[in-house]
Amino acid sequence: MATANDPEQLIVSSMDKGENSSSEINIVREPLLKGEHHAENFSIRSAVIPFLFPAFGGLLYGYDIGATSSATISIESATLSGISWYDLSSVQTGLITSGSLYGALIGSAIAFQIADWLGRRRELIVSALFYFLGALVTAFAPVYVILVIGRLLYGVGIGLAMHAAPMYIAETAPSQIRGQLISLKEFFIVFGMLVGYTVGSLLIETVAGWRYMYGVSAPLAVIMGIGMWWLPSSPRWILLCAIQGKGELQGLREKAICCLCQLRGAAIGNSASRQVDDILSELSQLSEEKEATIGEMLQGKCLKALTIGAGLILFQQITGQPSVLYYAAKIFQDAGFSAAADATRASVFLALLKVESWGRLFSFSFYLALFFPGKE
Repeated sequence: MATANDPEQLIVSSMDKGENSSSEINIVREPLLKGEHHAENFSIRSAVIPFLFPAFGGLLYGYDIGATSSATISIESATLSGISWYDLSSVQTGLITSGSLYGALIGSAIAFQIADWLGRRRELIVSALFYFLGALVTAFAPVYVILVIGRLLYGVGIGLAMHAAPMYIAETAPSQIRGQLISLKEFFIVFGMLVGYTVGSLLIETVAGWRYMYGVSAPLAVIMGIGMWWLPSSPRWILLCAIQGKGELQGLREKAICCLCQLRGAAIGNSASRQVDDILSELSQLSEEKEATIGEMLQGKCLKALTIGAGLILFQQITGQPSVLYYAAKIFQDAGFSAAADATRASVFLALLKVESWGRLFSFSFYLALFFPGKE
């Protein structure tokens, strides 16, 4: 039986097991990582750089939401669209708006098949390539069909980035600040919305301004791609390849140590080899565990966790909140901001509110982690 001073295991039982077995609580809490783990030495610079470029994937996703809100108004304007096919139906406008989301669905399906083969770093490079191609095709689209194709290409980049970015950050960030950096990546999505709404409000009165709104994504995608090309691969993914027999163990171990030293910089000292061995030991233990079946996910505690997770996503989407963000400028126009410039400026205010609320949430989580630190 665990004692109050035993951090490895805590067993909580119900006060009265005999009265109602269905109300019995028997929870065993164990550390996420087994074995002995040490605090990681790192510098702020070494922690920020591997986070920043993957987070650009989230920023470009958020930017697309904000830019599309203004771009649809620009495209449908007889005087400012700069095209002859500006008279679009509501279905055609909807395809422009949702084209990136359909592409993200395709990208997510692709990521499921190729993620472990490509690795997190190369998946983000491919994502940046799709972002770049999608932005250029959309910006220079001569006809409506090409515009939709560009939106789909951009969406594939979103799907790949939303899969690979949190994984790369989680696998390369120091354990002490891993949770904060993953949360901050989500903040980059909201910040990207603010940038998109702001750019849209500045270009809304420019002829063919929608082309520039979408084109701004291209140089940002180039920065993301160059940054990911420069960054090393995830040491954890390299060791996972070793465990799966996709290379010679000793050679991959040395490569993982080299990548970890690049990520942590001089602050890591002589501990890189020990940290890599810790990861290797953990992955070896996980590979020996039996993989859960679909049936096991639909019963007991797994079902409860699945229901909560799926429920959160359902209620987030069923409220129509994403639609408000994509159509913010149009909604403000219908609400009385008849001038396109006024409607887009009001959208910027909406984005500022979202940034402020996410900033408060991140600050709250940061202070929780600071004063109530978890254990590895």
